[in-house]
Amino acid sequence: MTADATVSFLTQDAYDRLVAELEHLSTTGREEIAKRIEAAREEGDLKENGGYHAAKDEQGKQEARIRTLQAMLKTAKVGEAPESTGVVESGTVVTALVAGGEEVFLLGNREIAAGSELDVYSEASPLGSAILGLKEGEKTSYTAPNGRDIGVEIVKVETYAGQ
Repeated sequence: MTADATVSFLTQDAYDRLVAELEHLSTTGREEIAKRIEAAREEGDLKENGGYHAAKDEQGKQEARIRTLQAMLKTAKVGEAPESTGVVESGTVVTALVAGGEEVFLLGNREIAAGSELDVYSEASPLGSAILGLKEGEKTSYTAPNGRDIGVEIVKVETYAGQ
């Protein structure tokens, strides 16, 4: 593991779901895509074979997802969401005034909130890294990717209760 590897909080449910997805993609998923590539190869000229190219593209995306899942699961901290103490940390739901508008979001990995309507910001995102460790009532600002300075005020920090 590298020194700059990001440790992400995952609920046990999210961890189990990701392990199952990784298992499926690494076994059945690879077998299915290999069969589709082989079937497309048998159709003849690969230069003009749309099915072959589509299957190869899908294979590339699948392998990228496998690598992402492996890295995420390797560095994940699995457990219950941290009990809110009014301090922004990974796995908490934050209500903040961002550029004057109120936003409610989970700070952490988007895989935690899969299937919910809750927005998720990574701890490594410009907003996430700016507010990590702040307490309710504290203000800061961060530089957006477009170079604009954006003000943030932490209104409330809550324990993530799941979907």
